[in-house]
Amino acid sequence: MASGIKDKVVILGMGCSKFGERWDASPSDLMSEAFEECLADAGIDKNQIQMGWFGAGIDAYNVGSSAMPLSVALRLPNIPVTKVENMCATGTEAFRGAVYAVASGACDIALALGVEKLKDVGYGGLPQRTRGVENDMFWPNLSAPGAFAQLASGYRAKHGISKEDLKRAMAHVSVKSHANGAKNPKAHLQREITEEQALKAPYIAEPIGLFDCCGVSDGAACAIVCTPEIARALGRDDMISVKALQLAASNGEEASYSEWDGSYLKTTRVAAQRAYDEAGIKNPREELSMTEVHDCFSITELVTMEDLQLSDEGQAVRDILNGDFDADGRIPCQIDGGLKCFGHPIGASGLRMIYENYLQFQGRAGARQLKDPRLALNHNLGGFPHQNICSISIIGRYE
Repeated sequence: MASGIKDKVVILGMGCSKFGERWDASPSDLMSEAFEECLADAGIDKNQIQMGWFGAGIDAYNVGSSAMPLSVALRLPNIPVTKVENMCATGTEAFRGAVYAVASGACDIALALGVEKLKDVGYGGLPQRTRGVENDMFWPNLSAPGAFAQLASGYRAKHGISKEDLKRAMAHVSVKSHANGAKNPKAHLQREITEEQALKAPYIAEPIGLFDCCGVSDGAACAIVCTPEIARALGRDDMISVKALQLAASNGEEASYSEWDGSYLKTTRVAAQRAYDEAGIKNPREELSMTEVHDCFSITELVTMEDLQLSDEGQAVRDILNGDFDADGRIPCQIDGGLKCFGHPIGASGLRMIYENYLQFQGRAGARQLKDPRLALNHNLGGFPHQNICSISIIGRYE
């Protein structure tokens, strides 16, 4: 295996807009809000940024298909900019581009920014514009809640989990995320819920109820990355570095069900193992301090705990109900509220996850601050259980 990028790139600054129903803000406004915080945090002039990567998942609605909105909105001075889109992994894809540019020596300082403005266009409730011929053929008969409800069915069938136990575990996931989000002033949803509310909520696609679904949000997040040498020259002693970046995409086997029983996400398992190898992680249960995972639905978070090797096969229900991934559990998950409550503006989500890690490492997470975190894993899943892209990023203190 190649040596990878462990500790070759550090995060110089990060920023994140308030997520939510931002009717008052354009995509450019959200980008500027995140960028201004990021630039101030980095302590540099924007003229020092040498390259930029721009992520937007539903680009046809708001910003078009080029990267020019990045350079125009932020008034970036004649640097190369690149537009990326990898479904719900778009934010991490922008980060990956910037990190790889610095690691390769192509530049010293790079920007990654992700944005999405979904509320104005009725995303999730109106027909989606074309994303290709195959997309047009299979999406009209497919919904995200329906697809992930099938993941729940596959998981139950494989592991012999009762409907009641699975529903209770899913409710616990949602209650936990709402409790965490209530402590986050930038989160879209900042209200706690009870287990009873989650269990009695109307079904969207059985067993997925209303409180098992993440919201549709507007928002932006960004990062400025550089070499350790530059960060040190700027007076950064406690540097946060990238330990691993890995991505795996479906190759059609899952869609044909020839090798897949519908109970897990193969891409997550492949990308996670590659990331652990790249970061030098031997025992993720002992070495990870926190995780941010792609909880588009509570069942997705549950299954992901096993795919990331943080729960044994068929034991995620037990571990969740035991509180293993609560704020005070063995590996806190979604300490900022996750997609469920921080929100899911598609192009920004991956960078939002890294933003929370970054704040935690710097001791700036306020009421949700964890004690001495060392390594954090972020997991993005784009697409559906039968056809998807998984991106894993791991960051931690520079060594």
